[in-house]
Amino acid sequence: MEVAQLVTVLIILLLVATGVALLSRWLRMPYVAGLVLAGLAITQLLPQRIGLDASLVLNLFLPILLFEAAINTDISRLRSTVKPIALLAGPGVVIAAGIIALVLKFGLGLTWIPALLVGVILANTDTVSVIAVFKEVPVPSRLSTIVEGETLFNDILTLVLFNLVLNVNTTGSFSVLGGLQQLFVAIAGSILVGLGLGYLSTGSTGLLARLDDPLSSILLTVAVALGTFQIGQVLGVSGGVAVVVAGLIFGTIGLASHVSASNKLTLLSFWECASFAVNSFIFLLIGIEIDLITLWQTLPAVLLAVFACQVARIISVYGLLALVRWFDRPVPWHWQHVLFFGNIKGSLSMALALSLPSALAERSQLITLVFGTVLLSLIGQGLSLPWLVKRLHLSPLSTSRQQTEQLQAQLMTAKAAQDELDNLLRSGVLPKAVYEEMRSAYQVRVAGAEKALREIYNRRPNELDATVGNLTKFDAIRRRLLLAEKGALNDAIRKQILSEEIARSRLQKLDEQLLSLEDD
Repeated sequence: MEVAQLVTVLIILLLVATGVALLSRWLRMPYVAGLVLAGLAITQLLPQRIGLDASLVLNLFLPILLFEAAINTDISRLRSTVKPIALLAGPGVVIAAGIIALVLKFGLGLTWIPALLVGVILANTDTVSVIAVFKEVPVPSRLSTIVEGETLFNDILTLVLFNLVLNVNTTGSFSVLGGLQQLFVAIAGSILVGLGLGYLSTGSTGLLARLDDPLSSILLTVAVALGTFQIGQVLGVSGGVAVVVAGLIFGTIGLASHVSASNKLTLLSFWECASFAVNSFIFLLIGIEIDLITLWQTLPAVLLAVFACQVARIISVYGLLALVRWFDRPVPWHWQHVLFFGNIKGSLSMALALSLPSALAERSQLITLVFGTVLLSLIGQGLSLPWLVKRLHLSPLSTSRQQTEQLQAQLMTAKAAQDELDNLLRSGVLPKAVYEEMRSAYQVRVAGAEKALREIYNRRPNELDATVGNLTKFDAIRRRLLLAEKGALNDAIRKQILSEEIARSRLQKLDEQLLSLEDD
């Protein structure tokens, strides 16, 4: 495509994406579903037919999406939900991939390798549509964390399993022991690459600590995201997994220790915009890429694939989460409905379908199958998910809870401003007199919020509206404190500071306290 035509196409796509954003907000429909429908409609407006390029999606779009998801992941929140996330993102992906492969193998007559490839591709879930709904409809933070964590970590397993099946297709042989060994080497190698590059960039002597302006920090994060992916691919491990690990290191260590508040805001805003732009282009191009005539001809096969995805999700969600009650807080039944219905396919499924080797005999059929399934998933479940979440009334906001959150917002913002003032004083930007005057003004806000929160916190539960769970926020805080206590005890055991018998007794009491807290 010539440069002039490329610019014309980009202008059209940007205008369409902007129009879809406005229309989606007015119609209260998911943005990504609107993009796909718009893509179907604007094909004739483009000067030349374009499509999704596999190399572009894998080497540019995918690292951006994975790094943005990882850098925004709060590991401290994941700690309280690690068990259900591990079930859904581990055995859940394997079970779903196996069920989908079986249905397509015997329902469509596919051979095992193509069936397994599609099974792995469609076992992946995309969180973009679901989290967009959560921003409009309040949900418990634990449910939101499970959704985000599952998507992040099932991306990891999906990428590893996909490469494993491709390797079997290339070598023509497979053994259980050899497969497990390859799986371990791929995951371990990817983690080591991500850890190494993440720490080199964010450690106390890393590049991030030496940069003092947001633009240089943005360039560094982009280089780490794209470079980690390429280095992982060159070393024969999963570049996607390495990017996720590097992003977690950046979000946990780099942004917390070596970036000022203003730089952190700029960095996160940049990555939010980058992810939004990439998703917009991908979902628009999904609609443009789909040929409605071909889709109609393959509709029975697509409907079978959609049916297989739903059956697999029912078993992996309701079946596996029924086991959680034996070793962790149970996941409420109505939360499981959201997890099942949020089984929406997205950009990673498209990217993996396009990366199928050209030598694969059924490649075009498989791509059409995946594209059709993604389309129906985005339109069907994407449009109906907001209605379902609202109907379930997962987290109604009471007056007292709104008051609590407003006070928490006042306290957090004032303390963040005081921290930034401390940095400005140390760096010599502010004179001491100006610093003290501005800090005292924020201290008045801090003291007022702390006093009001203390009064709410000290009320007896029966003085609050018991029907709406007003103590949930404080239970979330208590949970973080109890998890911090557990971490300290585990460290003491590893360092042989405390005897295991004493520490285990205390750990058991902490677990009992954690289980007694309300879901947040």
